[in-house]
Amino acid sequence: MSSFLYFILPALGGYTLTSIYLLKNPHILHRRKRTAFYSTRISHRGGCGERIESTMEAFTNAVEQGTQMLEFDCHLTRDGHVVISHDENLLRQTGHDVNISSLNLQDLPLYKQRLEVTFCAGCYSSGADRKFALLEDVFRKFPEMPVSIEVKENNLQLIEKISELVQQFNREEITVWASVNSTIMDTCRRTNGSMPYSFTMNRGLMLLLLFYTGLLPFVPLGESLLQFYLLHIFNRTFIPEQRILRNRLVVFLLRKVMLRKSLFEHLAARGIQVHLFVCNKEDDIKAALDLGATGVMSDYPSLLFNYFYRHDD
Repeated sequence: MSSFLYFILPALGGYTLTSIYLLKNPHILHRRKRTAFYSTRISHRGGCGERIESTMEAFTNAVEQGTQMLEFDCHLTRDGHVVISHDENLLRQTGHDVNISSLNLQDLPLYKQRLEVTFCAGCYSSGADRKFALLEDVFRKFPEMPVSIEVKENNLQLIEKISELVQQFNREEITVWASVNSTIMDTCRRTNGSMPYSFTMNRGLMLLLLFYTGLLPFVPLGESLLQFYLLHIFNRTFIPEQRILRNRLVVFLLRKVMLRKSLFEHLAARGIQVHLFVCNKEDDIKAALDLGATGVMSDYPSLLFNYFYRHDD
């Protein structure tokens, strides 16, 4: 046993020191990833706290407030139009219990006049525009604006339509595939492998495993973005009071495990942008930046503008 430890302990020590060194100096093994965009201010659902989510009015307001990326989801109508909508079922947004895929474009109902902001309890947005926006209209009006498109369903026709529009408007370098589902992401990448893409949930867990085993500095990463919740925001929004995830110790441990500044700084040094969301208070923005986020996603684009304007060095 003593002879085994004689060899294994120095090897482990050497591995640990090498891993720590390369974690802080990833350029030694990896060429820095260079995307055609660098976004510090990202508008969640087009800035849904200030205008009705994912409408052209919301996108226009966000761009006017200096957003550097629009984030939204897409679905396909029955007659083949790519519609921007967070939900496939329209009950929450319109009051009508119907799916986008069951309707033709002309039959889509209007948004409610006032819509609750999901990540800001008790807050509502409104606006003159209550129509669902088309992806091609956003591409046409904002040709140089980076966008992150989340795909929630493994619908090949939808994914192919998105890819066709991206190619039609020459936006492959500034349009990001996003999905929490690895199977869907695989379909997206097979359909159009020229577009940058973000981490899925499974890949995010793998990222943590690589980080804690010390293997991360040695492993190539294809993703260009990591988009992740600030846990206390997700917690206060979705977790009922009695659940264990409301326990302060549990929340503290999860933050310590999942939100590591050294991890985010390593990714940033490799050219992988880290966007934390949904930051609807100034304290949230500060917390995200203190953790090493390269970008902050919010429902309130004017909040982001004002914060960065005041803190611009």
